[in-house]
Amino acid sequence: MSDFLSNFWSMFIAIVTVLSIVGVLVFLRAQSTRKVIKNKEGETTDTGHRWDGDLRELNNPMPRWWLVMFYLGILFGAAYLALYPGLGAFKGVKNLSSLDEYEQERKQVEEASKPVYTRFMKLDVPHLAKDAEARAIGQRLFLNVCAQCHGSDAEGAKGFPNLTDKDWLYGGEPETIRATIAKGRHGVMPPFGQVLGAEKIQDVANYVRAFSGLSVQSARVVRGYVTFQSTCAACHGPEGKGNQALGAPNLTDDVWLYGSSEKTIIETITKGRNNQMPAHEEKLTPEKIHLLTAYIWGFSNSHASKE
Repeated sequence: MSDFLSNFWSMFIAIVTVLSIVGVLVFLRAQSTRKVIKNKEGETTDTGHRWDGDLRELNNPMPRWWLVMFYLGILFGAAYLALYPGLGAFKGVKNLSSLDEYEQERKQVEEASKPVYTRFMKLDVPHLAKDAEARAIGQRLFLNVCAQCHGSDAEGAKGFPNLTDKDWLYGGEPETIRATIAKGRHGVMPPFGQVLGAEKIQDVANYVRAFSGLSVQSARVVRGYVTFQSTCAACHGPEGKGNQALGAPNLTDDVWLYGSSEKTIIETITKGRNNQMPAHEEKLTPEKIHLLTAYIWGFSNSHASKE
């Protein structure tokens, strides 16, 4: 909670916790100093609660052993809050956190499993893609790390690239795939809504659709060519074949990341796109990235991985 816009919730939790402990102490103190109240006959008075006719609730203070147990519990709680996180954002004297504990356990697991992965580092990607055991491990890594976005079959979804074809935004060479997994990618298509206006954007959309043989308006295609050359060719090239150095997609191969409808293309040109492929070099060891690279490379090079 302390990660929100202010530290209010951190202070709120800490104050409520401390006041609760103090309140319990005050109550226990009041109970431990109470005296037994007796009537004129010397009998302990009751609270007025009766059951079954003669079963009474006497007005006695709490037993001493019970009070001691409460005090010990409060002492334990105070010591715990001093040593470990619990008072809002205060991390405790030991400065421990569940994230640190997770990282330590993850490193221990990686060290224990490192021999399993190390032996695969001697093989290059094409040879590793042919190894049945390496592919099995690569598949499990893919399902754990990549399938959430690219799908368990690696065929992607709207906004997430299909990894099983030969269309690569940044290139399908092993080293390029490795760099993508390790460092991530940030692809940005700038918005042109205010720059071009609705009419020119629709013209360009028709021109782009014509690359893939889709239905278009001929007059808009002619006008769209002029706008494309002056605005879009800088990234996608004069012929619309893209630029892998920039991650600019090839617009002539009938592969669409968001869809090929005129409405979708107009939306892309008007509002732009902002795609983020997260970096995994801090989550995955170099050995795991190597295996994952080979597994993904094998999708679009299945003939080589089965030889």
